[in-house]
Amino acid sequence: MEAWRCVRKGYGHCVVGRGRYPMFPHHSRSLGRDWTTPWENLQRHCRRPVLHWSFRFPNILKEIKHFDADVLCLQEVQEDHYGAEIRPSLESLGYHCEYKMRTGRKPDGCAICFKHSKFSLLSVNPVEFFRPDISLLDRDNVGLVLLLQPKIPYAACPAICVANTHLLYNPRRGDIKLTQLAMLLAEISSVAHQKDGSFCPIVMCGDFNSVPGSPLYSFIKEGKLNYEGLPIGKVSGQEQSSRGQRILSIPIWPPNLGISQNCVYEVQQVPKVEKTDSDLTQTQLKQTEVLVTAEKLSSNLQHHFSLSSVYSHYFPDTGIPEVTTCHSRSAITVDYIFYSAEKEDVAGHPGAEVALVGGLKLLARLSLLTEQDLWTVNGLPNENNSSDHLPLLAKFRLEL
Repeated sequence: MEAWRCVRKGYGHCVVGRGRYPMFPHHSRSLGRDWTTPWENLQRHCRRPVLHWSFRFPNILKEIKHFDADVLCLQEVQEDHYGAEIRPSLESLGYHCEYKMRTGRKPDGCAICFKHSKFSLLSVNPVEFFRPDISLLDRDNVGLVLLLQPKIPYAACPAICVANTHLLYNPRRGDIKLTQLAMLLAEISSVAHQKDGSFCPIVMCGDFNSVPGSPLYSFIKEGKLNYEGLPIGKVSGQEQSSRGQRILSIPIWPPNLGISQNCVYEVQQVPKVEKTDSDLTQTQLKQTEVLVTAEKLSSNLQHHFSLSSVYSHYFPDTGIPEVTTCHSRSAITVDYIFYSAEKEDVAGHPGAEVALVGGLKLLARLSLLTEQDLWTVNGLPNENNSSDHLPLLAKFRLEL
């Protein structure tokens, strides 16, 4: 069922793969006795032998070898499997691996692996979404952001920022999802920011636990979101009904998070005082009060990147949705590869005025499947696909 869909003709420099390879003991989605019943319900359609880790890992490794991506972004990678099998196997294939384990007692995390023949590592920047001082941020999800330098001889080449994450699943906690996303974007902004004020090319991969067209998805692509009056369960698009759900608070996260409504880290500055309080007129004081209040109560989120999705999420000939995961409860798209497109790809995009050094031109992508396609092979995982999510793969050309 493998097929490449050509987006543009050209020669690629970098192939990025985003894979969902849950590495829990023995089987996908942690079906072992030491894990909870809700996860078991997702894989009731599977034959038991295909869930065993001894069966799944060779399949996963075979798939990675076959696609031969320059960069891999993996989620739900269990720490002990990563150390014992995954990392050594990938290193033997020429990959350098970086890993960030979830906080708390969760045994899995996110990994970014890249071929050291293609890139040099400039920086590693883990992002923890758990904050003990902020009650909203009580979940153990994480992100990982790398800054990579392409090894291109005889050419000045910008670095590439690669980010990977797995946002909270809970469909009714859109406030947490948006805040986790803002934290990831703030870190990307810090890492990708160049000395001249521009941003290097960005690739952001992961399981965002949000469907195409949802407010969270639209925020990533459009660079702006007015969430005033938005029900908390509508953020990710996973919930069909908003009945009984509370509205997102304004602002969503508290000031002590240190991230602005533009999804960048705030720099605390002491304002310069050129006049004493006695010098200010009553009108000036009222204007000051109004401005401060308006800023504090803004329901507008923004980010500074011009991000496009590698996938269109619907088959052009039929309009049937693509899916990235298919299990006993649903078949939907929640996984994405977003990238900062070159200027011609973002004409008319709200963030197109943001300066970029170079740009990424999408050349081709690995085709996804429909729900009907996947049920013909008994959903995911199955005898040939040992993850409960399909791999996403894109071929880019870096414009200098």
